Amino acid sequence: MAKPGVVESDPGVMVKKAIELKRELQRLVKSIVDDEDCSTETIDQAKETLCVLKELKLRRRSSLSLKLHNRNVSSCPDEFKCPLSKELMRDPVIVASGQTYDRPFIQKWLSAGNRTCPRTHQVISHTVLTPNHLIREMIEQWSKNQGVELSNTVQYIDEEGLNQADREIFLRLLKKMSSTLSDQKTAAKELRMLTKKHPCFRVLFCDSADAIPQLLKPICGSDSFSSVQPDLQEDVITTLLNISIHDNNKKRVAETPMVIPLLMRALRSGTIETRSNAAAALFTLSALDSNKEIIGKSGALKPLIDLLEEGHPLAMKDVASAIFNICVMHENKARAVKEGAVRVILTKIKNEVHVDELLAILALLSSHQRAVNEMGDVGTVGSLLRIIRESSCERNKENCVAILQTICLHDRSKLKEIREEENSHKTISELAQSGTSRAKRKASGILERLNRVVNITHTA
Repeated sequence: MAKPGVVESDPGVMVKKAIELKRELQRLVKSIVDDEDCSTETIDQAKETLCVLKELKLRRRSSLSLKLHNRNVSSCPDEFKCPLSKELMRDPVIVASGQTYDRPFIQKWLSAGNRTCPRTHQVISHTVLTPNHLIREMIEQWSKNQGVELSNTVQYIDEEGLNQADREIFLRLLKKMSSTLSDQKTAAKELRMLTKKHPCFRVLFCDSADAIPQLLKPICGSDSFSSVQPDLQEDVITTLLNISIHDNNKKRVAETPMVIPLLMRALRSGTIETRSNAAAALFTLSALDSNKEIIGKSGALKPLIDLLEEGHPLAMKDVASAIFNICVMHENKARAVKEGAVRVILTKIKNEVHVDELLAILALLSSHQRAVNEMGDVGTVGSLLRIIRESSCERNKENCVAILQTICLHDRSKLKEIREEENSHKTISELAQSGTSRAKRKASGILERLNRVVNITHTA
């Protein structure tokens, strides 16, 4: 039997799926009852099928509630609807791009590892969600006028739909992680699948202080991470990533003493997929400020920067996202600069590798004096001017001109390159006329400084 997947939300598909699952369950139960020596695998399959049936029931109930809700708020103004759910927002929040979303839906988007605004597709500079009190008040007033109970406007799917069968499967698999190598590999693979497809299994890791250490035990005992079976490494680290997605797990995962050191070992010595997923786990965990501090102090930026320099295409985006998120905390900017982040990032940008993500990191680091000094020493100005001149991405132009302004403030000699660029291409002048509001402001600041230096020179 194929492993049960996430159930579709379309009503027709759900009905068809329910019929298929019930038939499969009948077959499995008959096999268990008729066969005195039935395999444990058959019993496990029956348990999994029951879990999926339960999830299906919850989704059908949610779908029905949603239909009733839609009839009540069909006239809802578009500005009150979440761009992701298309439903009336209960807890509107603003992301770094300035767009407003309903908190649960944008949190799910960010927790899945996305680093862009779903509506504008631009890379966002941070993941802080700011309450939109104005929209909230307007929604409350509209709901009151329409007779809609705001607290019940959306019936969210219960991701925690736990039952005793789930817990038994979970405990059985954790126990196997302390058994033979064969049992460990089987259990790790199954935990990886379950925590990916069924959120309730992520929740279970919140309930026990020993669950995470038990999961990690097979790959913590060896002195050399590379001596651990590659598929076992990959499955355990990926499971750790999956459980870190759940918001209530982030603090516990990061504060478990063995986790961050193990992720650092995985970054250095695992398969490329293991290394990529270790970076993704650090990105996910760094959503909490307290975790940013733990990760920064642990020295995890060094292996992340080394992996960035290595440049494997599979890992680049996860690594860049992790470095960016960690460096939102000021103390970690100094650590990243000390570990050589500026040199590595500039080399990648010059080679036109993941320019969008790396420019965002460079702009973040440009508030650190040592980073600015290093940018001036390795010919950054020319590269940034070229990107502004040739790129069609407004966000990249914003980041480039912001970095340039910071460099020029600290080193007036760099204005010579900008003056030469202006004489040849009018790059900054054009940006001051046609860029985004932020780009115009930064470009105008550079031009004002350039004009002051020219006037001083003429006066002298």
